[in-house]
Amino acid sequence: MEMKIGRHSIGPDLPALLIAELSGNHNHDFDLAVEMVRVAAEVGADAVKLQTYTPDTLTIDCDNESFRIGEGTVWAGKTLYELYGEAWTPWEWQPKLKEVANEAGIDLFSTPFDQTAVDFLERMGVPCFKIASFEIVDIPLIRAVAATGKPLIISTGMATIEEIEEAVDTAREGGCGQICLLKCTSAYPASPEMMNLRAIPDLAERFQVEVGLSDHTLDIEVPLTAVALGARVIEKHFTLDRSAGGPDSGFSLEPEEFREMVERVRLVEQALGSVTYGPGEGEEASRIFRRSLFVVADMAAGESFTGENVRSIRPGIGLHTRHLDEIIGREASVDISRGTPLSWEHLA
Repeated sequence: MEMKIGRHSIGPDLPALLIAELSGNHNHDFDLAVEMVRVAAEVGADAVKLQTYTPDTLTIDCDNESFRIGEGTVWAGKTLYELYGEAWTPWEWQPKLKEVANEAGIDLFSTPFDQTAVDFLERMGVPCFKIASFEIVDIPLIRAVAATGKPLIISTGMATIEEIEEAVDTAREGGCGQICLLKCTSAYPASPEMMNLRAIPDLAERFQVEVGLSDHTLDIEVPLTAVALGARVIEKHFTLDRSAGGPDSGFSLEPEEFREMVERVRLVEQALGSVTYGPGEGEEASRIFRRSLFVVADMAAGESFTGENVRSIRPGIGLHTRHLDEIIGREASVDISRGTPLSWEHLA
């Protein structure tokens, strides 16, 4: 079934939905957040995505070792509560940012992290919901989102096949009929060799859903490859200026990088085209470079065709080469000059 998210249909032979993830790169500046939405639209994003939580809906303010972020991410050393305090987007901004996005001609939706966020986003009228990779194991949250009946995008970072299956089954049983699974590597930033993009067509086949990519690399080759493998949705973190900082700025694309990604994704989609065979548009002029049967030595009427006076050569305007064996040994019906494309009329 074709999936519909806001203004966009998602499915085979349709342009991929390109999402700019704002996350906390607004640095708690509402005017900057507004500019990010507008610039994302200008550089070709189809939608922008927010995250709807507060530090208290995600964790507790606790400084013991269990709540401190270890090495291996850009947030090492902080507590979870500190990170989410830096990264959250004030809820009162979100309806206003949706208006800005819609005025710019793009959609806006968000990732909820608890029931209160689901209810809030429902009142906002978002066109779909996104489940973050870390929440794929939050079955009550998936159930709450599925109950809205809206399309659901789920990131699969770190998830086993069994965990993905449980999430998909929960969503379907809860009333969600439109699901898109995003291949995701939950490393921040991620490197291309971590991506394992061959999982994209496998997810589509296993779960019979639309598929895409949530990408934390700084490369645009990764989403291009994903589209070539069947990704219908691409999500990339977005910032106006990496040097300005921000919780996710280290793995976010700047505007011109995002624009280049959009342009090249659209080029890849054009190149993918459709399943077709035979001469295509622009190929007719190349038919001359095919081979066919030509008389390559002057012949008199009654003379036999041999391998010395008939050959398969370019251009491709004579008899098809498949007829060479049945022509050898037969006689010419008329005089034939060297360089004549062979036709049936030349045979006695």
